[in-house]
Amino acid sequence: MMRILNSIICLCFAATAANAQTTTTHMLGVGPSKILDTYLTPEHFSGIGFTYLYLREQQPDSIRRFTNTIEHEVDFANTHDRSHNANDLELTYNLYWGRYYNFRPIADGLRLQVGLAANLCAGAIYNMTSSNNPAQARAALNIMPSATAAYDLCIGNQRFSLRYELNLPLVGVMFSPNYGQSYYEIFSLGNYDHNVVPTTFISAPTFRQMATIQWHYSSKWSLRLGYLGNYQQAAVNNLKQHTYTHRVLLGITRSL
Repeated sequence: MMRILNSIICLCFAATAANAQTTTTHMLGVGPSKILDTYLTPEHFSGIGFTYLYLREQQPDSIRRFTNTIEHEVDFANTHDRSHNANDLELTYNLYWGRYYNFRPIADGLRLQVGLAANLCAGAIYNMTSSNNPAQARAALNIMPSATAAYDLCIGNQRFSLRYELNLPLVGVMFSPNYGQSYYEIFSLGNYDHNVVPTTFISAPTFRQMATIQWHYSSKWSLRLGYLGNYQQAAVNNLKQHTYTHRVLLGITRSL
């Protein structure tokens, strides 16, 4: 009897998922951050960071072969150097817009998507102990191949979804001062020195991955637990920079 009931629940869940048009997710995360920016200092910084993530997904169905995904990610970190004598504050906003082709399910409950994601990144790092060039602005636009895999399953009479997303580097453009160039030279004197730099997966090997498990405790609402790893790095204008974030995420999802 329980097997029959479980099968009915799974079939109802599959039908609901097929008819769902859009889901929105709000998640909060915490975890370690590692920062390097040789424009400010050659020191490596590490500390605890926090993330807010908003995810809006168009759910695939039997008609639409292409769907869109929008993600807003805000990161803040308070980091210190190895001797704990200096601190960096980091604030970054990332917008991801993805366009995916939806493959037909290759197995019961398994869905695959492949496409491209545009990533707009803007932020700043502030060194709290430096009086010479204490801040560094960051701005970049990246085109990234992207893929997702999602799997629906039932455990007992509870419904769950597993999801994995991967964004890989391809090409882009970013802002960067040149080595030894001040912001006064750039914005007050207007001395341009290769400050808008084309990037590739070689000069800016930035990538991002996210894995989540979602518990559907009702037809409209679910809890989502996950891991987010965002690895942004670049070596341009004789400067090196990276921001590595690892977050444990917890949030809530609503089906619209």
